[in-house]
Amino acid sequence: MKAILCTRLGTARDLELADIPDPVAGPGEVVVRIAAAGLNFFDTLLIAGRYQFKPELPFSPAAEFAGTVESLGTGVAGLAIGDPVMGFSRWGNAREKIAIPAGRVVKLVEGLDFERAAGLSVTYGTSLYALKDRGHLKPGETLAVLGASGGVGLAAVELGKQMGARVIACASSDDKLDFAREHGADALVNYAETDLREELRRLTDGRGVDVVYDPVGGAYAEPALRSLAWYGRYLVVGFAAGDIPKIPLNLVLLKSCDVVGVFWGSWTERDPEGHQANMADLVNWAAQGKLSAHVHAVYPLADAARAIDDIAARKVMGKAILKIS
Repeated sequence: MKAILCTRLGTARDLELADIPDPVAGPGEVVVRIAAAGLNFFDTLLIAGRYQFKPELPFSPAAEFAGTVESLGTGVAGLAIGDPVMGFSRWGNAREKIAIPAGRVVKLVEGLDFERAAGLSVTYGTSLYALKDRGHLKPGETLAVLGASGGVGLAAVELGKQMGARVIACASSDDKLDFAREHGADALVNYAETDLREELRRLTDGRGVDVVYDPVGGAYAEPALRSLAWYGRYLVVGFAAGDIPKIPLNLVLLKSCDVVGVFWGSWTERDPEGHQANMADLVNWAAQGKLSAHVHAVYPLADAARAIDDIAARKVMGKAILKIS
């Protein structure tokens, strides 16, 4: 079968298209013939050896997929050959087939195609876990989303609206903000041209925001934290800006606010039942049109390097998807 392989750490241009043996389902596993695979910002770090996980070489990028169950290992129940499914495995899906534990896949429902499903697990899974399970976002609260046009940011905008919040989208350009508005944002902040803290306080009449969703970090973290209301929650989702911020802890004390870590990947392993429940909700909402699962572009498997470069260059709004078969 065909696979994109990272055989040495470096850039997307170091990736190789290779032939490798087909996988075999072990006990409790299924083999899925992958139709589409989703790429994320962390793939740019993974192939460079700069991510928190460092898979053994060679490996394939792409943490999520959608496709069809091709074979079952012993002990698998609730799935059948031919079932359309989606799933998450940290890396390894830029290939034609994968063997994966059956508990890591979720059945698809009518109305959700493979390309949209392939981009659902990581971005929407992270954002639902962040907003519901970690941030305890309530109807009527105000949510500020940094990096609002990217994969997880767009998911947070849509899920925030789904959960009844007033959503303020924050991004670095007007075209990205227009995109966020099209997907439900109530108010917009261009933090490349205005003071983030002052704009967030202005948009909340000085009260501050209830929840900040931050996958960006860097220079925007502290002003975002300073914009919180009393008892606000600051969700640490990632560091797409590249720098891990150092937050003055006196701000946490003075606002009686919470700084909350969002480690979705680890949570999916620690609470598989909670993960499955969240995924079932996301599949149904996407099939019903309540979530866009927006696909920015679909790339052939052989063009995986171009797709990853586009993500690194911040050209992708929504998801970049590899079409496998």
